[in-house]
Amino acid sequence: MRTFSRWLALAACVSGATAYADQNDLRISEFGDPATRASANADFQAFARIMGAAITSANLMPPETTGHSAWAINAELSVVSIPDSVRIPTENPQQPSTVLIPSFHVRKGLPFSLELGGRVGWVEKSSQVVATGEVKWAVNEGFTWLPDVGVRGHVTKLFGTRDLSLTVMGLDLGVGKSFPLGGMVTLTPYGGLDLGFVGATTSRIDFQPDRSYEDSTGNDSRAALDGTAPYRKVSFGDNVNQRFYGGVRFIGGVLQLGAELSITRTGSVEDPGASENRGLPGVFAFSTTLGLDF
Repeated sequence: MRTFSRWLALAACVSGATAYADQNDLRISEFGDPATRASANADFQAFARIMGAAITSANLMPPETTGHSAWAINAELSVVSIPDSVRIPTENPQQPSTVLIPSFHVRKGLPFSLELGGRVGWVEKSSQVVATGEVKWAVNEGFTWLPDVGVRGHVTKLFGTRDLSLTVMGLDLGVGKSFPLGGMVTLTPYGGLDLGFVGATTSRIDFQPDRSYEDSTGNDSRAALDGTAPYRKVSFGDNVNQRFYGGVRFIGGVLQLGAELSITRTGSVEDPGASENRGLPGVFAFSTTLGLDF
């Protein structure tokens, strides 16, 4: 009986820990009920575009591939600015001005100048995880006098957020050129344009979580749905971010170092309370990488 009690206490502690919300965890319901707050859907759309830009703020690789038999394994860190003019509903009432997103990135070269990659990151001080899958084709690479040109397709999804599904599909065109510095040392500046197609949906959210069981049932079988609603769907085709980036990569032997700057234009959203669409601010990011290329 004593052993069972110990296991029961341990289970209670574990369940309590998992229920704990960190300060950068999201509270989507803070936008308000769209049935009673006119700007709720517009605020959610603006949030989705800014958050979509934040989780896709790093490329950290030139357009050339690793080669058909090579691997690249990197630890990365992105420092992303969060504009204060767009509401990001975190557990902390004071939303952060910058967010750190450390990540682990693996790429594998394939024949015909193709490359597959995957990245897993974490939004600091939260339970949110960012996962990216990507495929790249180097249209032109390895020529002495011509730049390398690559096309990359990628899909990024945010996990660990209650009531929210946020996905960004992207198409990236990059240009770069490797310069040998002697022996096995190269320096590669690069830049490009990445189009991010943002899609977001929510589950039906209860905007009156404190009401009693009797109030939620009442005399009507549909009374439990009163005060609940999803936000309007954010469609991929109507919400396209434009990310301009530039960086440099250094390779010495198998060691790889890199740094990148980017700015993402997040467009505008329709604001029912204004005569014109509401313009959204850009999202700036600085990213670094350290890894092995072999």
